[in-house]
Amino acid sequence: MREFSLPALYEVPTDGNLTDLIRRNATQHPEVAVMGRKVAGTWTDVTATQFLAEVRAAAKGLIAAGVQPGDRVALMSRTRYEWVQLDFAIWSAGGVTVPVYETSSPEQVQWILGDSGAVAVIVESEAHASAVESVRVTLPALRHVWQIEGGAVAQLTEAGSEIPDETVDERSAFAKADDPATIVYTSGTTGRPKGCVLTHRAFFAECGNLVERLKPLFRTGDSSVLLFLPAAHVFGRMVEVASVMAPIKLGCVPDIKNLTDELASFRPTLILGVPRVFEKVYNSARAKAQADGKGKIFDKAATTAIEYSRAIGTPQGTPLGLKLKHKVFDKLVYSKLRAVLGGRGEFAVSGGAPLGERLGHFFRGIGFTVLEGYGLTETCAATAFNPWDRQKIGTVGQPLPGSVVRIADDGEVLLHGEHIFTGYWNNEAATAEALADGWFHTGDIGTLDEDGYLAITGRKKEILVTAGGKNVAPAVIEDRIRAHALVAECMVVGDGRPFVGALVTIDEEFLARWVSDNGKPAGSTAASLREDAELLAEIQRAVDEGNAAVSKAESVRKFRVLSSQFTEEAGHITPSLKLKRNVVAKDFADEIEAIYRA
Repeated sequence: MREFSLPALYEVPTDGNLTDLIRRNATQHPEVAVMGRKVAGTWTDVTATQFLAEVRAAAKGLIAAGVQPGDRVALMSRTRYEWVQLDFAIWSAGGVTVPVYETSSPEQVQWILGDSGAVAVIVESEAHASAVESVRVTLPALRHVWQIEGGAVAQLTEAGSEIPDETVDERSAFAKADDPATIVYTSGTTGRPKGCVLTHRAFFAECGNLVERLKPLFRTGDSSVLLFLPAAHVFGRMVEVASVMAPIKLGCVPDIKNLTDELASFRPTLILGVPRVFEKVYNSARAKAQADGKGKIFDKAATTAIEYSRAIGTPQGTPLGLKLKHKVFDKLVYSKLRAVLGGRGEFAVSGGAPLGERLGHFFRGIGFTVLEGYGLTETCAATAFNPWDRQKIGTVGQPLPGSVVRIADDGEVLLHGEHIFTGYWNNEAATAEALADGWFHTGDIGTLDEDGYLAITGRKKEILVTAGGKNVAPAVIEDRIRAHALVAECMVVGDGRPFVGALVTIDEEFLARWVSDNGKPAGSTAASLREDAELLAEIQRAVDEGNAAVSKAESVRKFRVLSSQFTEEAGHITPSLKLKRNVVAKDFADEIEAIYRA
């Protein structure tokens, strides 16, 4: 058993709640732009004073509608300015926010609203309103439904126009540090989603220590962050609260479809994303270079960046020849890549899944360091992250200051700290199992090095045991295979089987480019090419890259290219892009059998 901890850098208030932050900002930084809001396609600044006023106006409407202290109010929307405004408005009315993914099915909406006992829900669109309406008869506690695109903010502002400021002040002060701030339902990779109760204290401990440890990344009046992750996900929520706590300017966009354009217009100094975003940036840049006849130059530049990063901090230092090559490629390639990322940033924080050493070294080598972290819904997002000044690529960093990471005898990662959730809503049995002996049992397998840097090697429940008795952690291989531009998703199989296999789906965006570059018929699809020798050879190269990270007994011997994608709609992946392995295994049982046939 091994454990490691760091002293807290932020003193969690003994009283008060998250609404204190927006009042503090309005007092101490009244004219500082704390939000960026897009109006008619143009970013406009929202000052701390203006944001407080808009939050208070919406909170008055909630109070006028009868929302009482402790009431749960659901919020179902894509990431946008109103999400942040209404989140703080719910807290200012004394309520508890219940996020709902905007992609949720009516059945999921029914479960979350019913289980949480939400008295009101604010949705974004008519489609969301219809989903709620279709199950409303089963939700007796639900009294109000407002729609953002239908003028919800204006309606709440008008409804609360007679509510005095003193009433909002009283409601804002109602919740204490140990009261629930939000109930975040897990994505539900198995079974029904569970509601994680996160207190105001948890967010203070999480975001306060994160901001203090990454102080150079959170400079008031200078730094900015663009939030494109789902605000309903705990990672997106952490970005929201940390930005307000610092404070730095926060901009919101609903998705990553036009991310390059959004980054160019908002020009953030800090990016927080998931590995797939950084993989897309790399793969898109490489594909563009190849299309322009500069593929070899890009590959040489990428190799140089990785070598340059690996040389950082080594006893022998960076060789002069490598420095010169790096300087040349900085002008030819790296500066253009940094421009794609907005042109102002030097750091990003990545979480949600392993980034991989190759990408970590590549981005650090081009002058844009991606700090990898690790966390769960139950830990209020990051429970470990790489410090800006002592990064160890290949790890998820050191524990959040003020918390403890322990590795149990069986390799499970155990956690302790003020940022940990207090339990699952209405589920005492699951709470007792997860919070045993004063420690949160994550279900993840990991190791700690001598400096307290944590590495995650897999999930306890996802460990495969082959017929030969070999334990296999799928994530290690999957992450390497998925790094290939043509691979959308990969799921390793082999539990109880004679060898390890894999199901692979094809990235449709890059398939179109590959089809054009390799002389395949226009309009070819994964379904039409799944047996194509050249495509299979390309995927085999991705599999070989994955196999290089594991022993021969753990390596993928055979794979199947699927004709369709793993989709959230079909229940194969969660909104946070985690595989629902049991659903995939059921839906693609015939494909798995084909791997082991003959």
